[in-house]
Amino acid sequence: MRYTHIPAPIHQEEGKVTQQQEKTLEALKAAIQMEIDGKEFYLKASSESKNEMGRKLLQTLSKEEDYHRRKFEEIYAVIKKKMGWPKIESETPGGKQLRTVFSEMMTRISTDKETLQTEIDTVQKAMEMESASRDFYNRQRENSIHIAEKQFYETIADEERHHFLVLLDYFEYLKDPAAWFVEKEHPSLDGG
Repeated sequence: MRYTHIPAPIHQEEGKVTQQQEKTLEALKAAIQMEIDGKEFYLKASSESKNEMGRKLLQTLSKEEDYHRRKFEEIYAVIKKKMGWPKIESETPGGKQLRTVFSEMMTRISTDKETLQTEIDTVQKAMEMESASRDFYNRQRENSIHIAEKQFYETIADEERHHFLVLLDYFEYLKDPAAWFVEKEHPSLDGG
């Protein structure tokens, strides 16, 4: 791992955490808690979902939130030891598979009307959470002073955006399956 030095304020006492380090650690604590909350939400929602595709999608998202949490905890530990911001490659293992899994399952789904509104409400809440997370990580990126830190937050924000878009696809499907299939599966009915 490579590290980027986080500068200390002038006249800092040896061994004390700098103001910049403290600010960074607080942001990381908030990020860790957001990812924990997200994982718990997705696990609970997946266990309550009556829709096989919804369950699988929500379970996959819970794993991705857990992956993010572990990365944030690794960074937190490094910065806490005053080693600087580590250069970390971050791409969730399932990130690229989300849309593929979603597309494959759409052809096999049937949504019971009784559970439809609950599923829609869950997806709306999940979209709000992903949007809030993305906004938080974008703010952290903007306030970052190190290139590695900016890049990491940008990557995480992009992954949260990807989660949002997959959830939006699912939401649109739940609201109107026929229109979703026409738009996604048959973009042009005139053959061109």
